[in-house]
Amino acid sequence: MYEFNLTLNLPFDQAVEKVRETLMGEQLGVVSEIDVQAIFKAKMDKDIAPYRIMGACNPKLAERVLEAEPNAGTLLPCNFVMRAEGDATVVSFMDPASVLALSENETVREIGSEARAKLQRVADTLAGV
Repeated sequence: MYEFNLTLNLPFDQAVEKVRETLMGEQLGVVSEIDVQAIFKAKMDKDIAPYRIMGACNPKLAERVLEAEPNAGTLLPCNFVMRAEGDATVVSFMDPASVLALSENETVREIGSEARAKLQRVADTLAGV
């Protein structure tokens, strides 16, 4: 499995803010954000439902990964996708343990497991919303 997902019974903008807040509770900051809906509209004049890709990162874990294997930065950050589905919002995020398992470096794999535990706690918190 490469990702986890859940559905929040919240409108899109509220869900995005709830995800941000929950990530911060696990010391995961949003380091990148792509508004796919706005890009499709601007570049192709195509209307789609709200869709956002956010890159979340814990700097201390990222530092350890890069110290162990500098090129593993290609596997960072952890991506979150939020998309409107009716009145709800689907939140999907990558499994860092699966992604970092692409490395042959055992330290990198262990960090992937630590990151997965953080994201599992995020998912558990969001599931209680």
